[in-house]
Amino acid sequence: MKFYVIGDVTVDHLYHLNKLPRPGEEVTPQRASMKPGGAGGTIAVTLARLGHTVTLAACVGDDPFADYALSRVRESGVSEAAIQRSATHLTSTITLMQTADGQRTMISDGAANRQLDPAKLKKKDVEACDALIVNAYGLIEGPQREFTLQAIEYARSAKKPVPVFIDLGTGAVNKVGTGLRDEALRSDYLTLNQHELQALTSTRSISAALKQLGEAGAQRVVVKVGKMGSIIWTPTETELVDAVPPPGAVVVDSTGAGDTFTATFAHAVLSGASMAESARAANAAGALAATGFGAQEHPITAADLAVAVPKVKKK
Repeated sequence: MKFYVIGDVTVDHLYHLNKLPRPGEEVTPQRASMKPGGAGGTIAVTLARLGHTVTLAACVGDDPFADYALSRVRESGVSEAAIQRSATHLTSTITLMQTADGQRTMISDGAANRQLDPAKLKKKDVEACDALIVNAYGLIEGPQREFTLQAIEYARSAKKPVPVFIDLGTGAVNKVGTGLRDEALRSDYLTLNQHELQALTSTRSISAALKQLGEAGAQRVVVKVGKMGSIIWTPTETELVDAVPPPGAVVVDSTGAGDTFTATFAHAVLSGASMAESARAANAAGALAATGFGAQEHPITAADLAVAVPKVKKK
C-alpha cells in the first residue's frame, strides 16, 4: 500500500522527572534524552516499518538538527521526495517534561514545519496513493495549512477518491479549538483523544461530542481513551474496544504513542480489517510504543499486530 503523510518532524528533548518544576525552580531529571520525533515523522516511520511505501511531506531547516530529525525516516525507507528545506526557519524542536504518573508539559515551536510550500505539492503524488494521512498540526497556520488543505482536496476529488485520515493533536486543538471542526469533518476517518474531542466540539462528554459530530456529517471517528482502549463510532454503531496491554512490559514514555496508534489504525483498515479490529491493533501498537523512550524508538512489526489481531497482516 502507498501512503502520503503530512505532518511535523521534530527533534524532541525529553526530560523524565519526579515532579514538574514550579516557576523559578531547578530540578534534576531522572532521565534526559534527545530523539527524533514529530507526528508526521512518527506516523510515516510506523507505516514504513509495517511494510508500506510512504511519502512524507514536511519541512526542516537548513541546520544540523534537520538530519537528526529525519534520521529514523531515512532508516525506515520513507521517501523524502516531498521533504522541503527552509533557509529562514530552524528545524522544529520540542522540549517535553513528564512524570511517572503521566503529568506532562511541553514547549514546542512549529518553526520550519509551518513553511511547507503548497506550490511544491504534486497532485499526482496524492492521487497515486491508497490513503492520505494528515496530522492536525498541519492545519494550524501558514503555508503548511494551505499545503494540507490542497492535498485533502486532491484526495477527495480524485477520479478514484483517496481515503483521508485526519489525526488531531492536543497542541493543535488547544490553539485552534472548534475552529478545526470543519477541516476535521473532511476526513473519512478521524482519530483523536478524549480531550481533543471535547475541545473540538466544546462539549463536556464523549457522547455529546460524538452526537454533535454525527449531526455535522462525520462518517467514522475513533476516540483514544488511554487505559480503557478506544471507542469507534459510525452513524450506525458505537463500540468500546478494550486496551491491549503489552505482556510483561512497562510503560516508560507515552511520547508518540497516539501517532503510532493512528498509523497502525490506517494500516489495519487498508489491510481489510474492520474498524473494531483496526482499533484493537492500534491499541496494541500504541501501548507497545510507550514501552520505549522516544516517539520512534520501539519498532512496531506485523508480528506484533498478529498477536493482537490475527487478521491484520502486512500488505
